[in-house]
Amino acid sequence: MSSSYGENIELTIFGQSHSSGIGMTLQGVPAGKEIDMEELAKFLARRAPGRNEYSTPRKEPDEPEFLSGIFNGKTCGTPITAIIRNKDRRSEDYSALKDLPRPGHADYTANIKYFGAQDYRGGGHFSGRLTAALCVAGGICKQLLAKEGIEVHARISSIGPIRDRGEFVESLEDKVFPVCDDEMGEKMREYIAERRAEGDSVGGTVECVILGAPAGLGDPIFDGMENRIANAVFGIPAVKGIEFGIGFAAADLCGSENNDGMYMEDGEIRTVTNHAGGILGGITNGMPVTFKVAFKPTPSITKAQRSVNLTTKEDEGLMIAGRHDPCIVPRAVPCVEAAAAIAVYDAFLARKREL
Repeated sequence: MSSSYGENIELTIFGQSHSSGIGMTLQGVPAGKEIDMEELAKFLARRAPGRNEYSTPRKEPDEPEFLSGIFNGKTCGTPITAIIRNKDRRSEDYSALKDLPRPGHADYTANIKYFGAQDYRGGGHFSGRLTAALCVAGGICKQLLAKEGIEVHARISSIGPIRDRGEFVESLEDKVFPVCDDEMGEKMREYIAERRAEGDSVGGTVECVILGAPAGLGDPIFDGMENRIANAVFGIPAVKGIEFGIGFAAADLCGSENNDGMYMEDGEIRTVTNHAGGILGGITNGMPVTFKVAFKPTPSITKAQRSVNLTTKEDEGLMIAGRHDPCIVPRAVPCVEAAAAIAVYDAFLARKREL
């Protein structure tokens, strides 16, 4: 199924942006694992809408109701299913989108794929709203990985042309705007506000680092750690690219510049640099796993755009109403962490079984 992910754990995400609710089912989590619900709520709050001036005004509490799989604060070995009710819906804002697809959005392709039967309200199953369910599963996996000494952190790397400064070496989750350099963060917020005032939107990048991942996670060819992580990350709407380590910059280097020299430290093999991003041949090498994700600008903008009426098959102008993020990058940071945690925990369970 296209809405499912995983081999050793299996995640299925369900619901639509304006249906009665969205949710997830996570199977394969071992029994007896403690889940801190307060910590999970804090994680979900980082993604929730309506919390600041650079996110959609739509307000949703995003409080998951667990239907199964957790008992007395611990996993009980059965599928974990949680639902999040959609409470702040204004479906009438999207009535025009039944016939007029938004440029840059999945409205048109969804119409073609599902013969016009798709739920077009708020983007339906293609909406970023469903990342709330992704974060429920990812928040659980983050906790389970932390118990194994593996940490997953992400930050805003850039907004439009403005880039963060400083070395990303620790969690920034306590920051409202997770950047290393607060001065650059303020410039990013100003840039978002300027584009919003123009009726426009802006994209950016999110950098993620996985600390403590042991050597040996992942497999060659189709099940490499890059493949697993990319598969999960591309489940986040608006993702347009991903690079591991120095990524495309490696294409400009010679082998003598790109290769990460190796040395021994405290009985472990380490590398002088980490251009590979902690992965070689699809398998982790014990160094931090690093990758960067590119997000496109939000397609829903108030500027006039060109579209085509799907009923009349005639060109038609489009003015989008509704409530939308001028930049989804700040709220995407925990989503990237969630996707990475799901992928790494799935590979971690596979490695445990091999050992």
